[in-house]
Amino acid sequence: MSKLDEYANKYRNMAMERQDGILQVRFHTSGGPFVFSGRAHRELGDAFADIARDPENKVIIITGTGDSFCASLDVPANPGRITADIWSIIYAEGKRMLMNLLEIGVPVIGAVNGPALVHAELAVMSDIVIAGEDAVFQDAPHFPNGAVPGDGAHVVWPFILGPNRGRYFLLMGQKIAAQEALTLGIVSEILPREKLLTRAHEIARQLLRQPTLTLRYTREALASKYRRLMLEELGPGLAVEGLAALAPRETDASQKR
Repeated sequence: MSKLDEYANKYRNMAMERQDGILQVRFHTSGGPFVFSGRAHRELGDAFADIARDPENKVIIITGTGDSFCASLDVPANPGRITADIWSIIYAEGKRMLMNLLEIGVPVIGAVNGPALVHAELAVMSDIVIAGEDAVFQDAPHFPNGAVPGDGAHVVWPFILGPNRGRYFLLMGQKIAAQEALTLGIVSEILPREKLLTRAHEIARQLLRQPTLTLRYTREALASKYRRLMLEELGPGLAVEGLAALAPRETDASQKR
């Protein structure tokens, strides 16, 4: 069991505040727009586990900071070679991040305040997804940049969009703007950014009219299929992503023979 005062300030990229059982989780980097980093990859799974273990959390709202949800990735200026040992850490962190998100036992509202180009699944896996008018969805770091989208993107997007549209989205690096996202069913409401969090809290308060066990067991019913899919496909997806990431090193080695 976790208590908010024990974990609210524990994680560098997450600002948390709770009122009347509604926990708002805001992703950020140094107080500004969230830039996904190795540290975030390490910490998010632990943060979601703390949130899941806190019985005082009745509804969760996740959102970004400023004008983006997560639009950029912190890539080292001189990245080293990926090794099997490094990938084993990435593999474990990637599984923990999404599986612990799904272990949160109460409804989750995703309020997408702007472009979600990196790990957009963190928002669209929510039970209710609403977005600002300038929101854009893409899986930018993977296939468009020579990486296998095996860290959950290969599960989430075909599940949301359907198999053919989901595969097109990943393979073509497609960007989906807010209005099209509404038409395709990625989001359920579009609002001006300044009204987005107000609406998210309105929805949360509406959900809170239901008994606590109704909230928890409804979340269980809605998240169970996602959990099964992730259990079956997340590990193998991360494994083949890692094999592809190791390929340049193997190619270099073969050229020296």
